[in-house]
Amino acid sequence: MADKQISLPAKLINGGVAGLIGVTCVFPIDLAKTRLQNQQNGSRLYTSMSDCLIKTIRSEGYFGMYRGAAVNLTLVTPEKAIKLAANDFFRHHLSKDGKLTLLKEMLAGCGAGTCQVIVTTPMEMLKIQLQDAGRIAAQRKLMPESVPAGTVEPKSPTAMQLTRQLLREKGIAGLYKGLGATLLRDVPFSIIYFPLFANLNNIGKRGKEGPAPFYVSFVSGCLAGSTAAVAVNPVDVIKTRLQSLNRGSTEDTYSGVTDCIRKILRNEGPSAFLKGAYCRALVIAPLFGIAQVVYFLGVGEYLLSFLPKKDK
Repeated sequence: MADKQISLPAKLINGGVAGLIGVTCVFPIDLAKTRLQNQQNGSRLYTSMSDCLIKTIRSEGYFGMYRGAAVNLTLVTPEKAIKLAANDFFRHHLSKDGKLTLLKEMLAGCGAGTCQVIVTTPMEMLKIQLQDAGRIAAQRKLMPESVPAGTVEPKSPTAMQLTRQLLREKGIAGLYKGLGATLLRDVPFSIIYFPLFANLNNIGKRGKEGPAPFYVSFVSGCLAGSTAAVAVNPVDVIKTRLQSLNRGSTEDTYSGVTDCIRKILRNEGPSAFLKGAYCRALVIAPLFGIAQVVYFLGVGEYLLSFLPKKDK
């Protein structure tokens, strides 16, 4: 039987639409995750995800929960498109020489995770600054003793202001701060997520060749996403800390991955690497559940079907 051809444009559309829908639904939880991961001992403002969201709404209003959402919504389309389409591309080509083994599935996931950091790193870099700005401002108000006398409260920057500042001061490398930590997070995530999702989804297929029902894809995406998210959460904490440009006066700064690990272990203990794990699982589970449903519904294929066909 001839290999089933994949449509890369359709896969890119599917990934983009899936990312937009998923991020819109779970962004407030992602904001709570960033703020919980960034707060250090001695400067804790939030005790839990719900406490963080309640205090955010009180101090910044409802739309305060969507700080940085514009960056995420703008860049999540190419990010999710690259991730999902690259995995499909690698799986397709790795299966040409025979059965798609677990090792080949992991290799495909590794390739997808490596490709996506082109977009993920600058997206997360900008998003984290915007998400964490409210925490820094709240800390200065609640802990005035930590702010030097005469300090002027800075205005929250926009994504474009941050981008111009980073490009002016550090060039393109400024947007790719934390690239190593992003690779250490996203490659293992994809190695775990994609094979786990594929095997869970296969369990619910209708017959040997039939597609899985949408609810099976949704549950499989949720389970695989939350499992992979918790597994790589320690690296996500490191990445978040390294990419944060502004800190409270009593908070540590880090020169690299090794320095970050050493200082977190010394000052906060091993449990600090699990900060935000619950939030991250709650973010990733529906995000990838929704993504897989949209992906398997074939939205991209449907939209492309309206384009005029080329005569053969």
